[in-house]
Amino acid sequence: MPVPVLYEDNHVLAVVKPPGILSQEDETGDPDMLTLLKQDLKERHGKPGNVFLGLVHRLDRTVGGVMVFAKTSKAASRLSESVRNRDFGKTYVCVVQGQPAKKQGRLTHFIRKDSKHNRVTVYDKAASESKEAILYYEVAAASGRYSLIAVRLHTGRPHQIRAQMAHIGCPLAGDLKYGAKPEAGISDIALWSTSVSAPHPVTKEMFSFHSIPSGSDVWTWWTDEQLEAASTMLGSLR
Repeated sequence: MPVPVLYEDNHVLAVVKPPGILSQEDETGDPDMLTLLKQDLKERHGKPGNVFLGLVHRLDRTVGGVMVFAKTSKAASRLSESVRNRDFGKTYVCVVQGQPAKKQGRLTHFIRKDSKHNRVTVYDKAASESKEAILYYEVAAASGRYSLIAVRLHTGRPHQIRAQMAHIGCPLAGDLKYGAKPEAGISDIALWSTSVSAPHPVTKEMFSFHSIPSGSDVWTWWTDEQLEAASTMLGSLR
């Protein structure tokens, strides 16, 4: 499967992950981004032997959009440090069923992961083995029973956007795991990684890579102008 390349230098590779592709290999043996991109780098650059590519962050299998990889171990270490220091900005757009009570706000919950069932539980207060989960959101547009929402993560917990939005009564369209009602014509969970920003691991200059969803399902319900506006709403928020 072709993977669009947004940017590449000797240290960083930014691409658009297609929905349905794993971020890294798992027990299913299905195609994953790391394996696909390593093979692509090997072929495009004629590299012998193994190709290094570091996974800096992940997207759920059903989620498409911007992903950034490290092409050297030094870049991987420095980008991972940016993630830990929360200098690694991530924004998303999603389509939810319903509309939040407030047009914009901050959601603070506590999330506990059940690895056996690949699901998380959201709590309003700290619970045993839970971790704090914080995100910011803003409603960009509404149409009928659905809302287009911009999201910026402050923490990066498993299934965080999906679970927190469902917890406030607005599950993502197509996300049956977290309570969305089945709808004809929706095959993917309506969540897209619109931008990733961070200090470059070598030059230290800020980079920002951008993508808006297109092509199928719920994304066709909105104009490119609406999607573009939603994708930039929270970009400057820290």
